[in-house]
Amino acid sequence: MTTGRTQNTTETPRGRRQPGLGDQPVTPETWLAGSHSDPDAVRREWAETAYAMVPAGILFDAVRIHAELVHAVAGAGDHDTVSACLTETLAGPVLCRTELCYYALVPAGTSESWQCGLARCLGRGAWIGVPRPGESDPYRLHWCAPMEEPGRLCPPDAVAALIERGHELLTPQPTEFRRPAR
Repeated sequence: MTTGRTQNTTETPRGRRQPGLGDQPVTPETWLAGSHSDPDAVRREWAETAYAMVPAGILFDAVRIHAELVHAVAGAGDHDTVSACLTETLAGPVLCRTELCYYALVPAGTSESWQCGLARCLGRGAWIGVPRPGESDPYRLHWCAPMEEPGRLCPPDAVAALIERGHELLTPQPTEFRRPAR
């Protein structure tokens, strides 16, 4: 079972070294850019547009979660409450697309064994819009729960539990049908 934590090194979960890092410290920015075959292109996109398209399935996969499920667990839909809830509950990075949906970053390969039918896990072949580290403007693609350490990702079991809890909260409890008295 995947623990959701990778070592804080320049090694990727698949054992490849990130290109061009050498002995320099690995930051969230260099780690995320290293998932692309051209890390400099990612940095240019971040400088020009505040987000870059990077491939999933190399360093991380991403679970796309409908906002309603997240808001149900958080008990509110405002950015600060949701951010605090996700940071505490998932202990890993989560992207937000203007409160339409959230993307929890999980270890690469999670999509191959993902079994929660309430959300899709995007892996190899998918491209994810990733905001530059530190981007927190809630009116654009941003980090709702920031990447605190390179390679520190959300545990897949915690993500599935959050999704299932949100579904439970949104699903009405069955009630007994009562016929009107005659």
